[in-house]
Amino acid sequence: MAKQDKAAKKAAAKQRRQAFGARIKQIFDAFKMQRREDRLLLPLMLGVFLGVTAVAFLLGMIWGLHWVFLPVGLALGVLGAVIVFGRRVQSTVYRKAEGQPGAAGWALDNMRGRWVLSQAVAGTAQLDAVHRLLGRPGVVLVGEGAPHRVKSLMAQEKKRIARLVGDTPIYEIMVGNEEDQVPLGKLQSKVTRLPRNISAAQVNQLENRLSALANRGNAMPKGPVPQGAKTRNVQRAMRRAK
Repeated sequence: MAKQDKAAKKAAAKQRRQAFGARIKQIFDAFKMQRREDRLLLPLMLGVFLGVTAVAFLLGMIWGLHWVFLPVGLALGVLGAVIVFGRRVQSTVYRKAEGQPGAAGWALDNMRGRWVLSQAVAGTAQLDAVHRLLGRPGVVLVGEGAPHRVKSLMAQEKKRIARLVGDTPIYEIMVGNEEDQVPLGKLQSKVTRLPRNISAAQVNQLENRLSALANRGNAMPKGPVPQGAKTRNVQRAMRRAK
């Protein structure tokens, strides 16, 4: 029995090492890709690292604790550089995804926190879509595509769910770069800044009510459609789904 436990622990430790190694390789590959496309990446990371470290060291000198503050400054400098790297990578990803069908749904699917996402609850053969997000603010309808078509989809979806959600606020957000639209890269922050109007228990109740609604347009692919990809088959599938 002891041998089996020891073997199980050894196997688990090996799996953790492999997962850690794979994660490090993934980060390193992302760094190399970002570096090729972003000439400012290394200067910004180095500048943040040196700047934070220098500030911590100077504070330590003022207080007579510079040898104590130096390791702290180095750690904070590394953390700052990593944050810069993450944000630059995120910015690149959003820039490449912007304007592609399904990009808004992909961005919403990667949000942190307690959110219930239903992608493409309404859509057209031209790959316009309305996504429904449920959370503490209430119901958030997010549209992407041609505004003149999405506006009608949003109105229909709002009318469709209004009977079920009662007085719960329903927000409408249109993704894009025109006036009164929200850029893809700012979509998550826009949603998370909405006021909290309902409790977590009410979110669960609304989720049960809305789950009874049959999703329309669910042939919409999850995530951005690659640039240059043929959409004829997707459009045909969406027409059959209606």
